[in-house]
Formats: sequence, C-alpha cells, structure tokens
Amino acid sequence: MASDRRDQAVHAAVEQGLLPPAVPLTALLDVAGIRASATALTEAFGEITDAPVLHAFAVKACPLVPVLRLLRDAGLGAEVASPGELALARAAGIPPDRTVLDSPAKTPAELRDALALGIAVNADNPQELDRIDALVGAAPTRSPLGLRVNPQVGAGSIGALSTATSTSKFGVGLRDEGARAEVVRTYADRPWLTRLHTHTGSQGLPLPLMVSGVQEAYELAEEINAAVGRQQIDTVDIGGGLPVNFASEEQTPTFADYARLLKQTVPGLFDGRYALVTEFGRALLAKHGTILARVEYTKSSGGRPIAVTHAGVQVATRTVHDPRSWPLRIAAYDAKGLPKSGTETVQDVAGPACFAGDLLATGRPLPLLEQGDVVAVLDTGAYYFSSHYGYNSLPRPAVHGFTIDPDGSVRFSVVRAAQSLDEIVAEAGGGQPDALLDQSDRRP
Repeated sequence: MASDRRDQAVHAAVEQGLLPPAVPLTALLDVAGIRASATALTEAFGEITDAPVLHAFAVKACPLVPVLRLLRDAGLGAEVASPGELALARAAGIPPDRTVLDSPAKTPAELRDALALGIAVNADNPQELDRIDALVGAAPTRSPLGLRVNPQVGAGSIGALSTATSTSKFGVGLRDEGARAEVVRTYADRPWLTRLHTHTGSQGLPLPLMVSGVQEAYELAEEINAAVGRQQIDTVDIGGGLPVNFASEEQTPTFADYARLLKQTVPGLFDGRYALVTEFGRALLAKHGTILARVEYTKSSGGRPIAVTHAGVQVATRTVHDPRSWPLRIAAYDAKGLPKSGTETVQDVAGPACFAGDLLATGRPLPLLEQGDVVAVLDTGAYYFSSHYGYNSLPRPAVHGFTIDPDGSVRFSVVRAAQSLDEIVAEAGGGQPDALLDQSDRRP
C-alpha cells in the first residue's frame, strides 16, 4: 500500500540523513506510485477507445525534469503553457509530436517556435488565430492546430480553477451571442484547423460537470464536420482536471470512473473516429508526494498546543491562504521517523514565515507533537514543492525520489537539490548590489 511505502520512506529518510537539523525540510516522491497512476490512466482510456490517445502531462503540476522523464518512460507526453515549461519538456526528452502548447497569452515568438518544431498548438482566441494564419501562410508546419472553446457549463466549488464559467478568460465562449456560428465559420475557412480543445476546470469539479464540457465539445466537432462536409476535426483534446481526494488515502474518483462516465455519456467520441488528447496533472502526481519537516519548537498559546515547523506558506501556498479549498492531511512521526502514537490532541501545525496565518493545520487532532518530531504533509506531489513561494527568502527544499527494493531497503535519488543561500542571493540581484546607486556613490 502507498501508506506503507510512505512509512518506510520517512523512516529511511531520517536514518539516511535526508532531514538533519541543518536541513529541516525535504520532499519525497514515490516512484512506484507515479508509475501506477500513469498505468491506470492509459489503461482506463484503452478500455473505452481503440483510437490513438495522447496523455499529455500538465507540466505546471510538477515542473521537474526527472519527473517528466519518468512519465515519458511510462508513455506520456507533455502539455506546456510557457517557454519555460517547453524547455523542461524538451530537456526531459519528450518529442515535439507528443507535446501540446496551451496558453491564453502566447507571444508571436512562442507560436513561431512551436510551429517550427511541429508541436501541437491550441489557439485561445480569434486574435491568436490571426497570428497563426500569418505563420502558416509564411512557412509550412507539421503542427496539429486547434482552437480552445469554453463550453460555459458552469463552475465547481473552487472558482479560481473553474475554467468553463460564463466569463472565463480561457477559450471562445460557445454560448456568447453568435459565437458558435463564428467558430463553425472559423473552421470552414481554415482546412488546416483539425483539432478542438476544451477544459472545464480541475479541483472542485464533479465528474458530471467535467463530462458535460466534453460533450459540448464533441457535439461542436460533429457540427463542424457536418458543415464542411468531411471529418476536418480528427482530434478532440478534452483537457484534464480530474479532482483529487485530499481527505483520505483513497484515490477517488479514478481515471477509470471518469473514462466510463465519458463513454456512457458521449459514446460517439469513442467510436474510433476521433483521436484524443488528455492533459491530466494533479491527479497523476498529488498522492505520490510528501513533504517532511522537523518540529523546531513546540509551545502553547491560549491553551492550544502549537508545533512550529519549517513547512509553511513557501511550500503550501494555496493551503495557507485558502485552507477550506485546499486542506492537507498531516501525519506525525517521531524523531526516528517512525509513526507516532499516543492520545490525539487538538493542536496547530505552523510554518516558519513571519505572518500569523502561516498555518498548515488549525485545531487538528494528532498525537501530541514534540520538539524533534517529523511532520509529514501528505498528497503534495502536485503544485506544492514544485511551485515555491519565496516569502522571507525561504529556500526551495530538496526533492528526492524513492524506490523500495524487494528486500525492503529504500533507495533515494535527488530529483532537485535544495536551493542554496548563494542561489537566493543571486536571484535577488546579488551580482549587481550597486545597480540603484548614482555613479558617484558606487564603491569599487
């Protein structure tokens, strides 16, 4: 079980010196768990269609080259939304024909580079299509090209991650007056536009809402193909967005749950006529990441115990600022990295940043934490240790992948080294300390 592997890894991390007093924060990735999720995804869609399916991992969820390389080895591609993410995907060896570029703000240079490489591009709006028109007219490209549409089917429980609202910044709103007919004309005028893209949102969306967005895209694809008299749209990109259960060890909903509901609701999309692209991120990685932090101090305020750790807003930004939408489970281990037992006590788990709201958990029942214990922040494999927030110039933690041999020994590999103080200084302009001084005030 994943929890058993995690317990073994935490104990081994302490024993092998990955969490010494001088480095009281680190992160772990369960390699076996990641591989299992990739397999579950490919098998789920393999059961509902014989057509080609590209599972393009959303790089934003975990922009670490070794992770992308692992997923490439498992048969996945990459969905990128910036030149930086594209550079990471290329560094991981993901080929252009397994890469998809999405973004609401692509520059002419980004588009030109993508089309030169043969990367699939989903245009976000008519103005972007105008830019692509000029590029396609100037030079041939192997890039599959599509348009993102917003089905405007509504929001989930987290508004910031709901991309199919009536006023979403993404895509062309299909329910806006005249928009649907204009999209059909757009495809009729551009025979090279062969893909259709939609993405309803992510965390906080119920499966029926996700499926309704896909259904809207399928029905539009059918309408366009009928209008032009041939199957011009041959690929539908259904995005990602499968929500993650952050409340327990259970992985629910599953990729199989989603695939079966899609097949049941939109059978025509899976009859072999359409190739598919998916863009999952959080659902592939979240359950397989753990952040470990030493308890530096314990105290009591107002009668409530507080454990002060080195994991806070810098690694769990969303949780600290919006704990209701982004709650995280906390597991307690003793100073040797063994699961901590004892009577559960309501307590706070605090981070190191200099503001009162830097709390990973408030009023959480846990075995009473003591100085030197280890706190494990669970389900943090996506968007947590990979999306650092530089408050108080706190360094990015190291990330270690782990595997467990048949004999039970745990092997770690460095995915990303911890950020050094020299690197923090360099990023803060340390190489040009006199940049804002007058010439006469500068010192040699």
